[in-house]
Amino acid sequence: MDARRRGLVAGAGWLALASLAGCGTTANEGRQGATFPRPSPMSDPEAAEAAFLALGLVGTPYRYGGNTPEGGFDCSGLIGYVYWRSAGISPPRTVAQISRWGQSVGAGDLRAGDLVIFGSDGSPSHAAIHAGESRFVHAPSTGGTVRLNNIHERYWKTRLLDYRRA
Repeated sequence: MDARRRGLVAGAGWLALASLAGCGTTANEGRQGATFPRPSPMSDPEAAEAAFLALGLVGTPYRYGGNTPEGGFDCSGLIGYVYWRSAGISPPRTVAQISRWGQSVGAGDLRAGDLVIFGSDGSPSHAAIHAGESRFVHAPSTGGTVRLNNIHERYWKTRLLDYRRA
């Protein structure tokens, strides 16, 4: 390759590098520095597996502090068990922590396996796993069992606070 041609190739390389260096935003930033949601550590197939696993636990007894099928579940114990088994993810242990964990997701972007947060006066008190088609799996109360409910039921609809994705 002659000297002139080497110079053109080198110049083109520098031009390409300069144009890349001029892009000052990171992968998670958009125009004017707005941050886009980060990718979830739980893939779509893992999220679907979480919903499927949660559905299989319907009927398991409720137990405050419980986090196994043999010992029973409370709502956050159910979430921890399902997320660990389906994706190797360990969510926080309390509903308050879970309500701030991950990122909020709009109803239109909701997928099976996402979390549903309930409460009153903006204060979270219960969490569940979205099972698809407006249904969720949860461990509701002492003396009860893990069950499947619909988000549009009057009781739950008035207490819905947020949807979360790990």
